[in-house]
Amino acid sequence: MASDVIVVGAGIAGLTSAVVLAERGLRVAVWSREAPAETTSAVAGALWWPYRIDPQQAVAAWSLRSLTVLAALAARPEETGVRMVAGTYAGAGPAELGPWAAGVPGLRAAMRGELPRGYRRAVRVHVPLLDMPAHLAYLQRRLAAAGGAVMPGRPVSSLAEAARRAPAVVNCTGLGARHLVPDPGVYPVQGQLVVVENPGVHEWFAEAEADERGTDSVYVFPQPYGVVLGGTARSHVWDRSPVPSTAQAIIARCARVHPGLGQARVLAHRVGLRPARSAVRLEAEALPGGGRLVHNYGHGGAGVTVSWGCAEGVAELVGG
Repeated sequence: MASDVIVVGAGIAGLTSAVVLAERGLRVAVWSREAPAETTSAVAGALWWPYRIDPQQAVAAWSLRSLTVLAALAARPEETGVRMVAGTYAGAGPAELGPWAAGVPGLRAAMRGELPRGYRRAVRVHVPLLDMPAHLAYLQRRLAAAGGAVMPGRPVSSLAEAARRAPAVVNCTGLGARHLVPDPGVYPVQGQLVVVENPGVHEWFAEAEADERGTDSVYVFPQPYGVVLGGTARSHVWDRSPVPSTAQAIIARCARVHPGLGQARVLAHRVGLRPARSAVRLEAEALPGGGRLVHNYGHGGAGVTVSWGCAEGVAELVGG
């Protein structure tokens, strides 16, 4: 079947872009070296939260649009992998969060009795928390229902190669854009995390970084398969191998918030590379022969958070 659009990349950006395009009536194929379950998106902690991503005003709009979509999907968590979960963001107040905070329903400063030990400020809110393997599988089913298809094992050596097969190409290659575009401004931010058995944690917790560019962080995300503990944020580090001492430090930091985590059985160690850039690239350019290339990459640590907002932006650019 001929395609109207080829989306390159099968992570969260690629799949949401493909779904939006297919549901608008276009014939969409997703080309990717990896299956969705093998992408960086599959190992994400996946809390909706604008984190390590710019530019702020655009991010606010993309994030709030995605929040609306994800909140609706949370009505069917078994199907979509999305739940609305209460949690605490410690070490900051609402005014310090950015322009998106005012648009989040129910976001408020924590009261004195709600403050975690050792913190003078915190934020309380219900936001989406995603089980990424389940959510990526849901997006694949939704894309198939709209007539689209994911084609894993289909690496792309150049965007021009895809452009010869469809009049529009959407570049959602994340870190791959560094070489494929090429865009040397794309770089990895390595994130290591640990998955442990759940000793009774029901709410998420995250700690504000002192300078927003620290290398270590604290987060606790309860998932159906265990509790995800994090983490690290190490720029320009390409290594995907878990470091045992780093894992021990992550567990120790999280156990200061929930002591039971210190004795919980470890289920998995994971390392992912966030595709960072000084600013998200969401723009179109003309291709020789009248084709159209739309870029959608550089989402840093907030690919899930801006996914649907950026996907709708992609659809407008393809149509434009």
